[in-house]
Amino acid sequence: MKSETPPTTIDEYISGFPEDVQEILRKIRRIISVAAPDAEEAIKYQIPTFVLGGNLVHFAAFANHIGFYPTPSGIEQFKDALSAYKSAKGSVQFSLDSPIPYNLIKRIVEFRVQENRNKLSSKPKGKRSSKPT
Repeated sequence: MKSETPPTTIDEYISGFPEDVQEILRKIRRIISVAAPDAEEAIKYQIPTFVLGGNLVHFAAFANHIGFYPTPSGIEQFKDALSAYKSAKGSVQFSLDSPIPYNLIKRIVEFRVQENRNKLSSKPKGKRSSKPT
Protein backbone atom coordinates (compact mmCIF):
# COMPACT_ATOMS: atom_id res chain seq x y z
CA MET A 1 0.00 0.00 0.00
CA LYS A 2 1.12 3.55 -0.69
CA SER A 3 -0.06 5.33 2.46
CA GLU A 4 1.44 5.11 5.93
CA THR A 5 -1.96 5.83 7.49
CA PRO A 6 -4.09 2.72 7.99
CA PRO A 7 -7.26 2.76 5.87
CA THR A 8 -10.58 3.42 7.55
CA THR A 9 -12.78 2.29 4.64
CA ILE A 10 -12.60 -0.41 1.99
CA ASP A 11 -12.41 2.31 -0.69
CA GLU A 12 -9.30 3.75 1.00
CA TYR A 13 -7.79 0.27 1.27
CA ILE A 14 -8.35 -0.52 -2.41
CA SER A 15 -7.03 2.86 -3.58
CA GLY A 16 -3.61 2.05 -2.13
CA PHE A 17 -2.86 -0.60 -4.76
CA PRO A 18 -1.92 -0.58 -8.46
CA GLU A 19 -4.89 -0.35 -10.86
CA ASP A 20 -4.75 -4.04 -11.89
CA VAL A 21 -4.92 -5.14 -8.24
CA GLN A 22 -7.64 -2.57 -7.51
CA GLU A 23 -9.74 -4.17 -10.24
CA ILE A 24 -9.41 -7.60 -8.59
CA LEU A 25 -10.21 -6.20 -5.14
CA ARG A 26 -13.26 -4.33 -6.46
CA LYS A 27 -14.55 -7.50 -8.13
CA ILE A 28 -14.10 -9.52 -4.92
CA ARG A 29 -15.91 -6.79 -2.99
CA ARG A 30 -18.82 -6.86 -5.47
CA ILE A 31 -19.05 -10.65 -5.30
CA ILE A 32 -19.20 -10.54 -1.50
CA SER A 33 -21.73 -7.68 -1.53
CA VAL A 34 -24.05 -9.61 -3.86
CA ALA A 35 -23.67 -12.92 -2.02
CA ALA A 36 -24.09 -11.23 1.37
CA PRO A 37 -26.37 -8.22 0.80
CA ASP A 38 -27.11 -7.82 4.52
CA ALA A 39 -23.45 -7.83 5.55
CA GLU A 40 -21.78 -4.63 6.68
CA GLU A 41 -18.42 -3.47 5.39
CA ALA A 42 -15.64 -2.73 7.85
CA ILE A 43 -11.90 -2.56 8.18
CA LYS A 44 -10.62 -5.04 10.76
CA TYR A 45 -7.00 -6.03 11.21
CA GLN A 46 -6.37 -3.20 8.67
CA ILE A 47 -8.00 -5.23 5.87
CA PRO A 48 -11.46 -5.28 4.23
CA THR A 49 -13.98 -7.26 6.24
CA PHE A 50 -17.62 -8.13 5.82
CA VAL A 51 -19.61 -8.62 9.02
CA LEU A 52 -22.89 -10.50 9.38
CA GLY A 53 -23.57 -11.49 12.97
CA GLY A 54 -19.80 -11.63 13.40
CA ASN A 55 -16.94 -11.67 10.93
CA LEU A 56 -18.05 -13.20 7.65
CA VAL A 57 -14.93 -12.95 5.45
CA HIS A 58 -11.84 -10.79 5.08
CA PHE A 59 -9.70 -10.21 2.00
CA ALA A 60 -6.41 -8.46 1.33
CA ALA A 61 -3.84 -7.80 -1.37
CA PHE A 62 -0.15 -8.60 -1.10
CA ALA A 63 2.79 -8.33 -3.48
CA ASN A 64 2.13 -11.67 -5.19
CA HIS A 65 -1.29 -12.85 -4.06
CA ILE A 66 -4.75 -12.06 -2.80
CA GLY A 67 -5.43 -13.36 0.69
CA PHE A 68 -8.97 -14.56 1.37
CA TYR A 69 -10.02 -15.37 4.93
CA PRO A 70 -13.34 -17.22 5.21
CA THR A 71 -12.63 -18.65 8.70
CA PRO A 72 -11.54 -22.25 9.28
CA SER A 73 -15.03 -23.59 8.53
CA GLY A 74 -15.00 -21.99 5.07
CA ILE A 75 -11.61 -23.51 4.30
CA GLU A 76 -12.67 -26.93 5.58
CA GLN A 77 -15.97 -26.94 3.66
CA PHE A 78 -14.17 -26.21 0.36
CA LYS A 79 -10.88 -28.03 1.02
CA ASP A 80 -11.11 -30.06 -2.20
CA ALA A 81 -11.79 -27.00 -4.38
CA LEU A 82 -9.03 -25.10 -2.56
CA SER A 83 -6.45 -27.90 -2.81
CA ALA A 84 -4.72 -26.18 -5.76
CA TYR A 85 -4.01 -23.09 -3.63
CA LYS A 86 -1.75 -22.39 -0.70
CA SER A 87 -3.97 -22.39 2.36
CA ALA A 88 -3.89 -22.52 6.14
CA LYS A 89 -6.46 -23.06 8.85
CA GLY A 90 -8.57 -19.99 8.01
CA SER A 91 -6.97 -18.52 4.90
CA VAL A 92 -6.15 -19.14 1.27
CA GLN A 93 -3.82 -17.39 -1.16
CA PHE A 94 -4.78 -16.75 -4.77
CA SER A 95 -1.69 -15.97 -6.84
CA LEU A 96 -1.80 -12.78 -8.90
CA ASP A 97 -0.09 -14.77 -11.68
CA SER A 98 -3.14 -17.02 -12.11
CA PRO A 99 -6.83 -16.38 -12.71
CA ILE A 100 -8.67 -15.51 -9.49
CA PRO A 101 -11.40 -18.14 -8.83
CA TYR A 102 -14.25 -15.66 -8.45
CA ASN A 103 -16.96 -18.31 -8.63
CA LEU A 104 -15.30 -20.26 -5.83
CA ILE A 105 -15.11 -17.08 -3.72
CA LYS A 106 -18.84 -16.59 -4.32
CA ARG A 107 -19.63 -20.15 -3.25
CA ILE A 108 -17.53 -19.81 -0.09
CA VAL A 109 -19.22 -16.50 0.83
CA GLU A 110 -22.67 -18.04 0.28
CA PHE A 111 -21.69 -20.90 2.60
CA ARG A 112 -20.42 -18.45 5.24
CA VAL A 113 -23.63 -16.37 5.00
CA GLN A 114 -25.73 -19.46 5.65
CA GLU A 115 -23.43 -20.53 8.47
CA ASN A 116 -23.62 -17.13 10.18
CA ARG A 117 -27.39 -16.90 9.69
CA ASN A 118 -27.79 -20.35 11.26
CA LYS A 119 -25.74 -19.21 14.25
CA LEU A 120 -27.84 -16.06 14.56
CA SER A 121 -31.14 -17.95 14.39
CA SER A 122 -30.04 -20.40 17.08
CA LYS A 123 -29.14 -17.63 19.55
CA PRO A 124 -31.79 -16.84 22.15
CA LYS A 125 -33.64 -13.56 21.62
CA GLY A 126 -32.74 -10.83 24.10
CA LYS A 127 -30.92 -11.24 27.38
CA ARG A 128 -32.12 -13.95 29.65
CA SER A 129 -31.06 -13.97 33.25
CA SER A 130 -29.95 -17.25 34.76
CA LYS A 131 -30.81 -15.95 38.23
CA PRO A 132 -34.13 -16.96 39.74
CA THR A 133 -36.58 -14.10 40.27
